[in-house]
Amino acid sequence: MLKSKVGQSVDANSFNAGVQTATMATEGMEYTKLGFLYTSVKNDIKELIKGVRSVTTAPIIGCTSSGAIITPEGVISSDNGFAGMMALDDPDMVVGVACHEAGKDARAIGRKVAIEAVENAKTTRAPAYFYMVASPKEEEDYLMGIQDVIGRVPMFGGSAADDTVEGKWKIFCNDKVFSDGVAVAFFYTDNEIATSYTGAYNETENVGIITEVKDNRTLVTIDGISALKKYAQWINVKPESLKGQNLLVASITKPLGVKDPLGNLTVIRHPMFGNDMGTRTTADDTITLGNKAVPGTAILQLEATVDELINSTGNTLRDVKKQLYTDPAAYFLVHCGGRKLGIGDRIEEVYKQLLKEAKGVPFITIFTFGEYGYDEHSANICGGLMLSFTAFGKN
Repeated sequence: MLKSKVGQSVDANSFNAGVQTATMATEGMEYTKLGFLYTSVKNDIKELIKGVRSVTTAPIIGCTSSGAIITPEGVISSDNGFAGMMALDDPDMVVGVACHEAGKDARAIGRKVAIEAVENAKTTRAPAYFYMVASPKEEEDYLMGIQDVIGRVPMFGGSAADDTVEGKWKIFCNDKVFSDGVAVAFFYTDNEIATSYTGAYNETENVGIITEVKDNRTLVTIDGISALKKYAQWINVKPESLKGQNLLVASITKPLGVKDPLGNLTVIRHPMFGNDMGTRTTADDTITLGNKAVPGTAILQLEATVDELINSTGNTLRDVKKQLYTDPAAYFLVHCGGRKLGIGDRIEEVYKQLLKEAKGVPFITIFTFGEYGYDEHSANICGGLMLSFTAFGKN
């Protein structure tokens, strides 16, 4: 039977924070198989991991979280940093963990990591489920490489994040700490695991065809019109007001999205940066997206109020809980850092929603710069401004 516990600390000494976090998370555990570990970029992460390692030898995987984490104890954050860990304990569960720093061929790295994770689990089989964390750049390529090896096994996870989109994020895997790359945890278990992956935005009537993309993530034109100009028309503002990171903030409640082929899932494409190319053509103004876009596909403008962003957290936790046939043992909740930015000072309302719906089941919420998952019969997909909420069943 699966058990879980969550620990956290805001101790200014990173080693002590690691000790306190791991001690709380593993107290009373006999068969800890994995620690999901998340920290602030303000922490000395290597020292923090040393603190964790002084308490437990279980495999560790995680990343830096944007500004805070949420546990049953509340919104955990401080000027000195923070740490939180969820420990999974099950005598029958096997977990294989592996990682690799970024290199020239992200897909090949994905294959390598998948093979190592299978080997570290001391098996030759594909897992029942897997978790992925990567830097916010080549997630789709890492995912393809992993699936080259194990097939389309259901996934969950999210990208490493920092507080200000400066690239200060870190990934950690056992004793390794690095900025760019990928880490995975493969789960071998008969227990139920379910994921609810959603943006929970409303569709508008604004839709167009992507007609040009540069380097996978720069949206150049929609319907042959410069992307920033088209988007500005859709949300009824001037393109000049969306230059630079102004676009990132403006688009939190009015993002773009693409539908999966079956129409069951709309994957959010977060407009991150409004670019002025310095020329005078129809493609002067482009949009840097948080994830890959493909020419010849439809892209929609979506919208949600801050109230709806807050309420979506409780609704999504309730949805993933309904997918389980057995009682839940743990909730692992990936919440976009951009959504958190849009929610602002009302983040305590998210905590109250999650605490209410969890009903005493341990949970940890992390804030990422990309979210991964699937819905119904969709493929595994990477998106932004989304929720990827996963429930682990006791049996």
